[in-house]
Amino acid sequence: MKKKNQASSANRYLAVGLAIFCFIMMGLSLISDFVAAPFRGIADLTIIPMQKGINQIGMWLSDLNDNFETLQEVKKENKKLQEKVDSLVIENNNLQQEKYELERLQELYKLDQNYADYPKVGARVIGKDSGNWFSTFTIDKGSADGIRVDMNVMAGSGLAGIVTKTGPHWATVRSIIDDESNVSSMILTTTDRCMVRGDLTLMADGKIRFEQLENNDNEVAVGEQIVTSHISDKYLQGILVGYINEINVDANNLTRSGYITPVVDFKNLQEVLVITTTKSDMIENPEDQKSQDDQNPSGESGNTDDSGDSQNTEE
Repeated sequence: MKKKNQASSANRYLAVGLAIFCFIMMGLSLISDFVAAPFRGIADLTIIPMQKGINQIGMWLSDLNDNFETLQEVKKENKKLQEKVDSLVIENNNLQQEKYELERLQELYKLDQNYADYPKVGARVIGKDSGNWFSTFTIDKGSADGIRVDMNVMAGSGLAGIVTKTGPHWATVRSIIDDESNVSSMILTTTDRCMVRGDLTLMADGKIRFEQLENNDNEVAVGEQIVTSHISDKYLQGILVGYINEINVDANNLTRSGYITPVVDFKNLQEVLVITTTKSDMIENPEDQKSQDDQNPSGESGNTDDSGDSQNTEE
């Protein structure tokens, strides 16, 4: 009986102790909430916004780093693309130059075929006098290549000029538009002779002058071809000079004069053909001259020198 009472008393003490512990804990909880409330308010106003700001700054820096890396990649890609574009531009320019050169060489080949009876050598223009026009110019072939003074030079569709001076690997050419140039010529259809005179002041209109054409019954119209005369002492026979674009009767009523359009572009000369024989060679070798006459019949024969009159002197 005594033991039973002792156990009941112990249980009661335990229950009371547990109750007291619970009250103490509840009190501490209330005190904690009361004490921590101001600190939570301060944290809400300071620490939490700062933490949010720091998080946003971190995110912004992360995005900035990603954008920088992307920008670097874009720059590298852009550099590669630019290098490729530059390479393609250079390649395209080279192709364009080759295309234009091919067209010019095809034109020279056609010219060569049109005058197949004359031996020729190709040459490049490497210099010119001052001004817009190729009135005198230099080619890259000279005496070492068989080039001699008075050799005829062709370009475009016909006569360009004549060699006036040579060096071992260069030669000077005076074109037919030069002020000092006089070319003994004739109308292809009628063989009436005339003189084509160079005049740079007329080249702005794309023409040069011809004169001393006899005013006879032979009709000469605009569009007629003028070629080098068979009596020229320096120019080989039958080389096309140009086309008549204007013709008038002179005041003396004995002669006609006018203007022709040259068949050579004297503003852009890059390649030429040099005929490697001269008129004097032809005179010294009559058989060659006869062959040329057969190829270019003139309907006339006679003098091989047009220096009888100072106005008719060919240069």
